Formats: sequence, C-alpha cells, structure tokens
Amino acid sequence: MVEHILDYATLKVVWWGLVGVLLTGFALTDGFDLGIGALLRVLGRTDAERRALLNAIGPTWDGNQVWLILGAGAVFAAEPLVYAGAFSGLYPALLAALYALFFRPTGFEYRSKIRDARWRNLWDWGLVAGGAVPAFLFGAAFGILIGGVPFRFDATMRLHFSGSFLSMLTPFAILGGLISLALLAMHGAAWANLKVRGTVQERAQRWIGIAGGAFAALFTAGGVWLAFRPGYRIEAMGDPGAALDPRMKHVAHEAGAWLGNFHAHPALWLVPALALAAVAAAWALRKRPLAAFAASSAAVVAALATIGATMFPFLMPSSLVPDHSLTAWDACSSHKTLAIMLIATAVFLPIILAYTRWVYRVLRGPVDEGRITRDEYGTY
Repeated sequence: MVEHILDYATLKVVWWGLVGVLLTGFALTDGFDLGIGALLRVLGRTDAERRALLNAIGPTWDGNQVWLILGAGAVFAAEPLVYAGAFSGLYPALLAALYALFFRPTGFEYRSKIRDARWRNLWDWGLVAGGAVPAFLFGAAFGILIGGVPFRFDATMRLHFSGSFLSMLTPFAILGGLISLALLAMHGAAWANLKVRGTVQERAQRWIGIAGGAFAALFTAGGVWLAFRPGYRIEAMGDPGAALDPRMKHVAHEAGAWLGNFHAHPALWLVPALALAAVAAAWALRKRPLAAFAASSAAVVAALATIGATMFPFLMPSSLVPDHSLTAWDACSSHKTLAIMLIATAVFLPIILAYTRWVYRVLRGPVDEGRITRDEYGTY
C-alpha cells in the first residue's frame, strides 16, 4: 500500500515543504522576469535597450511561469481546503494578477512587430504593469494571510467569508506587497546585470542597490511590526497523524504570537538574517554578475523561508473564528492521495529540474544588442 511510504503526519509536513519549494521555484525564475518587467522603462531608456531587456527574459519567461501552475496544482491536490479558501477570499487579487499577466505574452509577441513609437510605448507600459502588479499582489496576499482571512466553516464544512478584498488590504498587507515588489525588482536587476552589457548593465547595478536597500528596510520594518501585531498560536489540537477536522482545535490570537517559532527554535533567526546578508552581498558583488545573481537568489529563498518559518503550521488563519484556521495538519488530502502524489513528484520533479537546467545552459551568455538591432522581426 502506498500509504506505508511515510506516516500521515510526516507526509503532511513533506507536502507543506514541497508546496513551498514549488512557490520558491516560481519566485526564483519568474521572479526576475517580473522584476525586469517592473523596471523596464527605468533600466531601458531607448528602444534598443528595452528590446535587449525583453530578449534577456523572452525565451524563458513562459517556462518560468509553469512553476506557478505547478504550485497552484499542488495546493489544489494536497491542500484542497486552502485552495478553495484562497481562491474564494482572495479571488479579486488573483484575478487582478491574472489580468496583469495577460500583458506579458501579448507584449512579448506584439511589441516589436510595429515600428511606431506610440505602439511600442503602449506595450512597454503594459509590460511594466504585467511585472509590477503581480509582484505587488503576490506579496500582499502573504500579508493578508499573516493578518488572517475573515472566514469560518458552518456545520456542513462550507466556507463562509465576511468582508471584501479591500477590507483585507490592510497597511500590513500593503507593506507585504511593497516588500515583494522591492525584492523581485532587485532580482530582476541582478538578472539584467548578468544578461545585458553596456549602459543597461550599469543601471542594473545601481538598481540592485536601490531595490535591495528598499527591500532590506521594508523587510526589517515588517519583522518589527510582527513583534507587536496579533498573531496565531495553536493551544490544543488532536493527533497530527490523524485525519483532523479543522474546526476541532483551539487557536490563541495574541500579540507577538507569530514569533513563537523563532523563540522556540532560535536558530531560525538565521533565516531572515541570511535574507538581509544576501541582499548586501548582491550589492557588494554587483561587478561580478553571476555571483550577484546567486546572492539575489539566496535572498529570495531566505525571504520566502522566513514567511514559512513564521507561519508554520498555519496555512490560512481565520481572523473571524481563529479556531477554524487552516493548518498543515488539518487542511490536507487523504494519506493515500499525499503518498501517490509524492511518488509522482519524485518521478517528474527531477525531470523538470533537469530540463530547466538544460534550457538555461543552452541560453547562457549575454544578449547581443547588435544582433537584436539587425534582426528587426526575428527577436523580441
């Protein structure tokens, strides 16, 4: 029986980690795409410079975005209650991100097909929106989750929401959006520094410092804010190795509770410290593009790991009825489902990673701005 691969409690933690890995894969790869989109008109001052930036991400952006689809699919299959709740309560934000993302495929394909400056400027602004809006909204969504989503379950386990997306868009959620936007802008600047030469590279190096500094300041402010704002803590719950009803636990809602995992395991403080150190390293190594991009990638991983360490085991806390909060213990699919999915993941995830590595190896090296200028319609 596949259920004998791992016990149920361990599988729940494994899938909590795997979902985090998939979302991190999205942030690492499509994150620099979004960052370059957000900075397109800042890093590129001329049409040729902007085309160079687009060709730095154009061949791989759609493959990078597959990580988001994989992450959403994993949440749907492994944590269906979270999927249902998030895609209901946060639907306006997700829809706005989706509409903004529409500008990316159309912008890449059609922007350079007509030489008219007004046409290209229109698509440039569309690509800016397609990068900045999702980057902000994804971070705001995490800020909303940390603040709690106003939902509850009724006697038949149906989800009921109170309020609207705008009511959930609190100052802390906006701070989360700005943190995400600054982080991905730095990551995009680090990729531009790696892939483009000349004046664009010099601007990208400056923006590693500007966006990285903004991220460090906002990230630190968010951490201080968490120390004083109300958080969630499980006080009583059933056996994590059993199939649990998310309503059958007691959750405390009190100031400073989000730092409970850090107080219980002081080594976790190294995770946010690594995020800040990696940002400083990206700036210090800006003249060594590959090392700077590696440092930027480490900052992205550490920032997301900080969120995971802060919230574990909570996935979607309830601000309406804290006891109905969804956690890694009581929002999962069945033992058999998680085991079968783990087998499929063990087979296909290495294939995806190997293919991704091959693609980036084939496409390594800087963008040739001269070739782009000569090939008016064969490049982006």
